[in-house]
Amino acid sequence: MIDFDKFAKYSKAGPRYTSYPTAPEFHESFTCKSYEDVLATQDKSRKLSLYFHLPFCRSACYFCGCNVVYTSKEDKKERYIDYLVRELELLSKHLDTSREVIQMHFGGGTPTFFSTAQLERIIGAIKSHFKNFAKDAEISCEIDPRYLTKEQLDVLTCNGFNRVSYGVQDFNDEVQKAIHRIQPYDVTANVVKMAKSAGIKSINMDLIYGLPYQTFETFKETLRLAVSLDPSRLAVFNYAHVPWMKKTMRKIDETTLPLPSVKLAIMRYTIDYLESNGYKMIGMDHFAKPDDELFLAIEKGELHRNFQGYTTKGGADLIGIGLTSIGEGLSHYVQNFKEMDAYENAIDAGVLPVHRGLTLNDDDVLRKAVIMEMMSNFKLNIAGIEQAFGIDFFDYFADAIKALEPFEQEELVVVDRVAKKIFVNTTGTLLIRNIVMPFDAYLQKIPEDKRRFSKTV
Repeated sequence: MIDFDKFAKYSKAGPRYTSYPTAPEFHESFTCKSYEDVLATQDKSRKLSLYFHLPFCRSACYFCGCNVVYTSKEDKKERYIDYLVRELELLSKHLDTSREVIQMHFGGGTPTFFSTAQLERIIGAIKSHFKNFAKDAEISCEIDPRYLTKEQLDVLTCNGFNRVSYGVQDFNDEVQKAIHRIQPYDVTANVVKMAKSAGIKSINMDLIYGLPYQTFETFKETLRLAVSLDPSRLAVFNYAHVPWMKKTMRKIDETTLPLPSVKLAIMRYTIDYLESNGYKMIGMDHFAKPDDELFLAIEKGELHRNFQGYTTKGGADLIGIGLTSIGEGLSHYVQNFKEMDAYENAIDAGVLPVHRGLTLNDDDVLRKAVIMEMMSNFKLNIAGIEQAFGIDFFDYFADAIKALEPFEQEELVVVDRVAKKIFVNTTGTLLIRNIVMPFDAYLQKIPEDKRRFSKTV
């Protein structure tokens, strides 16, 4: 049992660690030329993971932290596809597009806000450059259930899409009104049925706890309804309230947000409820059924984490395409422009639309390996890290190990100095962001009251 009031003290600003170093460390001195140099020297035997950002939505969901363009105009969508096609042409001059693609993801925005013809055009442009898709490639699309027709789903499945992720957030009427996203249960149930009928076996559903007017009891009902639809995966995210970054979040009355103790109670119940219904916790906020590849990966300790969440497709270079997309390699991150004008201007000038990025130093690469392993698999093979990087772990990370002592005393973490392993127990997983923060060299340089991240609890 958790003493929720005591655990509420861990509610502090901290990164979500979809990357390390985190995005605030990216800088504009990493230029288009920097990225071209990276692409020219990449190991061509490494696989590719492709991410396409399709940014348009009809209206704002107040909880959303994504980079979104609100429109109802078809000409804006057509214009964006024109530039996406041109970006692909520019990219193909610097990237060996014959490399094997093992993963492709459409994110947004609302990818299915594009028509069937527009989706066909986008996919056709991609396949004209990237022809070497692995037979078992994971090809996925984020979908707002309010914007999906059978015809659109047919386009996706006919082009090899084998995974969909439905945004649900919460089934409660009052919560839906507060976040400006009215989505009746029947709408979600219909698109889940549609995907299953189309033969898609991997169906994810996104829920968010920490939203306005949520209570322990209302979220219990949301979980019950979600499980009744039998998705193969569930992602249950802690709402990241960052109104200084996202203006639409300022429309949320902060006095209606649940307290950290309530959020902890919700998450503890979520873990118990989903595990009692056949799901296993995967990483920080994902759950999967025993026959899902994520479940099998964590059993083997082979789970990986990238900007799209948890994946089994490790060892690939991530190529981000489209407005604000992020790419990642062994020792770099790169991000496209966030503003449409800047994105278009770069492509008009005949250069890749790189806004900023980062070249990782040796310390970055080491800390990234430690943080991502713990975020993914809730454990760390210290001996393996020592062998891979030629360090004495307990000497190199003396400060971090010292900072873990309170978590050890709370019996959330075991640091086995003899077996050279770190284990995070089930309760500790609720605080995994806090637990890996001591290994973040950049974060330690920022006073706690100056850290501009969402709350960890």
